[in-house]
Amino acid sequence: MFSLKQLSPTITDMIRFDHSHVMVTFHQYTKDKSPSVKKALAETICTALEIHATLEEEVFYPVMRQIDKGEPFVHKAEPEHDDMRRIISELRRTSGSDPRHDKLILELMRDVIHHVADEETTLLPQAETLMSKQRLSELGAQMTKRRMELVAPKAGKLAKSHAVGFSGSTAAMVVGAASALLALRTLVKKPSMPGANRTWSHANSTPGQ
Repeated sequence: MFSLKQLSPTITDMIRFDHSHVMVTFHQYTKDKSPSVKKALAETICTALEIHATLEEEVFYPVMRQIDKGEPFVHKAEPEHDDMRRIISELRRTSGSDPRHDKLILELMRDVIHHVADEETTLLPQAETLMSKQRLSELGAQMTKRRMELVAPKAGKLAKSHAVGFSGSTAAMVVGAASALLALRTLVKKPSMPGANRTWSHANSTPGQ
């Protein structure tokens, strides 16, 4: 039976998109930026990582533990998330004009890059081997729904941080273009059926920020 859940980006594609979003934002952070821009970029990164970690812990990791109990990374992933949360907490208490702010953002991103490398070369390919495309899309739809719940209370703050952090930068266009491409990819895969255009919801195609 056809389900709109089948039209969702797969959970593995959504996780990769989240990783890319954080890296694009981090690449805007340089020492010569103003303290306000540094704080805005840091806040965008921190909030994105917090939401991403929660989504993985609630939706993705429990499924992977069930289907592949022997995969070591899935068991060390959450402790790595906790280490990132510790740095995020300290980063938020540090002024953008404090040299320690630069050191903390670099420390955070070193941990993130290590975590992302393990996840994208081990866990995500494993998930795509062990689960069908339909199952991955169902989990993607579940993650989208939960993401919307997590983002809603922070939407205004996220928009403000993004506007300040990416002010005058073409990177904001890159992020937007990537979102559009992922949505388009999902639409192209849409099965041909009567009324499909009327029932399609763009909410299912936007991994979001």
